[in-house]
Amino acid sequence: MTDRQHVTGPEDGSVSRSASAEEPSARDAVRLAVVIGALGVVFGDIGTSPIYTLQTVFNPDDPHPVPVSTANVYGVVSLVFWSVVIIVMVTYVLLAMRADNDGEGGIMALITLLRRWSAQQGRRAAVVLAALGIFGASLFFGDSMITPAISVLSAVEGLKVVEPSLEDLVVPITAVIIVVLFLVQRRGTAAVGRVFGPVMIGWFVAIGACGVAGIADHPEILKALSPTYALDFLFGHFGTAFFALAAVVLAVTGAEALYADMGHFGRRSITRAWLILVFPACMLSYLGQGALILADPANVSSPFFLLAPGWARWPMIVLATAATVIASQAVITGAYSVASQAAQLGYLPRLRIAHTSESTIGQIYVPWINWLLMVSVLTLVFAFRSSAALAFAFGMAVTGTITITTLLFFYVARAKWGTPLWLVCIGASVLLFVDLLFVAANMTKFVHGAWLPLLIGLTAFTVMTTWQRGRAIVTTERARHEGPLPEFIDQLRTGEAPTLRVPGTAVFLNRGKQTAPLAMRANVEHNHVLHEQVVILSLQTEPVPRLPADERMTVDPLGYTDDRIIHVTARFGYMETPDVPSALAMLDPATTEGQLQLDQASYFLSKIELRRGTARTMAPWRKRLFIATSYITADAAEYFGLPGDRTVIMGSHIEV
Repeated sequence: MTDRQHVTGPEDGSVSRSASAEEPSARDAVRLAVVIGALGVVFGDIGTSPIYTLQTVFNPDDPHPVPVSTANVYGVVSLVFWSVVIIVMVTYVLLAMRADNDGEGGIMALITLLRRWSAQQGRRAAVVLAALGIFGASLFFGDSMITPAISVLSAVEGLKVVEPSLEDLVVPITAVIIVVLFLVQRRGTAAVGRVFGPVMIGWFVAIGACGVAGIADHPEILKALSPTYALDFLFGHFGTAFFALAAVVLAVTGAEALYADMGHFGRRSITRAWLILVFPACMLSYLGQGALILADPANVSSPFFLLAPGWARWPMIVLATAATVIASQAVITGAYSVASQAAQLGYLPRLRIAHTSESTIGQIYVPWINWLLMVSVLTLVFAFRSSAALAFAFGMAVTGTITITTLLFFYVARAKWGTPLWLVCIGASVLLFVDLLFVAANMTKFVHGAWLPLLIGLTAFTVMTTWQRGRAIVTTERARHEGPLPEFIDQLRTGEAPTLRVPGTAVFLNRGKQTAPLAMRANVEHNHVLHEQVVILSLQTEPVPRLPADERMTVDPLGYTDDRIIHVTARFGYMETPDVPSALAMLDPATTEGQLQLDQASYFLSKIELRRGTARTMAPWRKRLFIATSYITADAAEYFGLPGDRTVIMGSHIEV
């Protein structure tokens, strides 16, 4: 029943009608704001693909050039259209975005789903696929380095169209824009983000309008929407079409962002923005560029900018530069998020993270990742010097991530949702055939740049798996040094470990309640003192983005309710940054054997110095890599929000 059906009288009716009129309008306003926000953050990458996709396909300097002919233009435009439909519309919008981890999307969400399921079921296949997912996340770091370089380069290259004499300034101007982009990251995107949406709306309207103008001059290009042209080009001219796929895939760059940013904007808002504005605008641009090339094959030099009328080319360059900066911003923010989640899941060391917005969860700044990306992006700009050269590298990162996402999704669909095997086999076969065809085409560009994202991905994968393995070794060795916690508590109880109880509250951070904290054991054995109130605190990262307050804290008296020694487990989602003092403030004094004096509490940390040992736990080079990676670990006191003037660090060493 609607609000109108609950009317009981004239006054009630008027109030109800007013309320019912206001509530939908308020909801509509909120939905519109979310859609506009999604346009500004999610679609920057895929929305700027029309700048360079067709130009790259018909690039005469390509090692496998596609000749410009009427049949090839129709075939390429049709391939672009149907590739976007199959990969973005079907793989991501219709399928992958339904596989969320408590609202969060992206390949890291699929990894956590697989890890959780493998822990419950013990399935080896899930563990192997989770490792494959980590490689997919590693490829994303390559994408994060290549996207700002190729996007900004392609926009600034528009200068060559309006003023050829400015060609030598393209690389320096690109470098300046990139440096400024990374320098302002520390300020966050909260303020700038408000203008991202309107700018991208202007961008999509502009490229759509230019596309319509091009189509109007050559309306026959609309025939390319028929799949027969794509199929005829692919199978009738396979030798040409196969190599063209390595550039056609550029049309779907940024598809992963639709899935990865689902937690911020929701599946419905992203889907609406895609269907209502982004997809139509991009397709109109591709069709218009195809019509322009049919009119004059010489236009392949820069079909995107030449599609705009002469008076609009300077404004289009400015708008394109703004759009590519937004695209770069989105992928940089994505790299922060992936790195943060990887650290929470134990694949990277603890990184220093700054939250740049008080109102928006997920807007973070990771300094170490920021400067690594800036150096990498600048290196790519000066090494490749053109968007066409970088395009060979870009496609490999994109196709690798898409293929792995498709594979993981269908495994989750079968294993967790019980989708019929025949349906999974049909769907996976069709989509993986398309994905692997793109992968194979990009492998032909291996020596021309496709090696780069694979190298970046393998390097990141090696670092993350080495850290995970080394962390497990250190945890085992540390447990041996610490000794069982129950026995240590019994020794304190019976007086076997003589101690003097001093006033105050001490908080010892520890990995669990099975072993005694090294700092606590050292305090007792060397100083023979212990605070009146002792909290042994363990922080646990759950495979969900966020946890509600009532599920965050668990208190264990450790067998005795009168010794004022308790164990507390604080749980956080992998999207949250732990704040120890705030978490402890949530505890009920009735469960802590007395009121904790948190405003004067002392916090104790155990600092481990790693040394390379002789035990054959890992290959020697991996031991060196693990120890080297440990140096980027963020300061624990700062990371956990501990007060610096009341934090005591006690050291020990462990061999790996």
